[in-house]
Amino acid sequence: MKDIVVSSRVRLARNYEDLPFRGRITGEQSEACVQRTLDALRELPEIYQLFLLRSADEVERKALMESHLISPDLMQHEEAGAALIRRDEKISIMMNEEDHLRIQAFAAGDDLGGAAENAFSIDDALQRHLSFAFDPQWGYLTACPTNTGTGMRASMMLHLPMLTLLKQMGKVNQLAAKLGLTIRGIYGEGSEAQGNLYQLSNQVTLGRTEKEIMDAVSAVAKQMGEMERVFRQKAEEKDLIILEDQIFRSFGLCCHARRMPLKEFMAHWSNLRLGAALEKLPLSLEECDALLISAQPGHLQKAAGRALEEKEMDEQRASLIRNALNGGTK
Repeated sequence: MKDIVVSSRVRLARNYEDLPFRGRITGEQSEACVQRTLDALRELPEIYQLFLLRSADEVERKALMESHLISPDLMQHEEAGAALIRRDEKISIMMNEEDHLRIQAFAAGDDLGGAAENAFSIDDALQRHLSFAFDPQWGYLTACPTNTGTGMRASMMLHLPMLTLLKQMGKVNQLAAKLGLTIRGIYGEGSEAQGNLYQLSNQVTLGRTEKEIMDAVSAVAKQMGEMERVFRQKAEEKDLIILEDQIFRSFGLCCHARRMPLKEFMAHWSNLRLGAALEKLPLSLEECDALLISAQPGHLQKAAGRALEEKEMDEQRASLIRNALNGGTK
């Protein structure tokens, strides 16, 4: 499924039982949320880095969001917001977002099980020392009722260029909705599907076990992947030249362009990943996925060590892409 599924994520919403929920929490209590989380995780062997949003500059915050290590919502809580990020960036614990804690674990491809194992290992480590708001009937209590229950959101990032091109996403959305799932853009709720990337996740957490949620997301992702592959095969059979022309035009332009605006890059990137999946380009899926992140505005500016004007950013992006593709002579 790695030709379709870019990444998997499991997120757990948790709140400390003795602290007020968001909206009523004081600054001092927000600080206590960060400190007690730090103290509880000191026993873990892995190295975590603490990011306080009020201490991080705009470029650093943007880069963290592009890597999905913090959310757009956390970006709005500059004074109290914080994140503990494991060195390998496979685990991120957001603090003082909508809930006291949002424990996130990531895995490449369709590996919800691996992501869940990491997320629950952090949950267990915290609960050895601390107590979360929990009701025997309702489960974990959260700021938003849709997260009450398991508090778990399982999601997969899917690349669906042919379903998008052939206007099949309406049917796909209906399929997901029937099973209590939802499809959003690349950065979650309210974001657009740039690069033909879609985030599939469960819509509610109440009344389902963690396994049931993960099984539902995995099953629908598999079905969507099969639909995408059918349309890819039909496109090859119907007119291979048109499909290859679309892929190689993007490849050629990316190999030689001197300026590359973000919106244009996302369209070409989708064609590059499609070409890699169909084994028509000298690129791996892993290289495509790494390029997707490194070409985003925050990452470009972080690499440059300073804020960039839009024109400079477009030039830097084009240079990065050319280097990644080795001038098309790889």
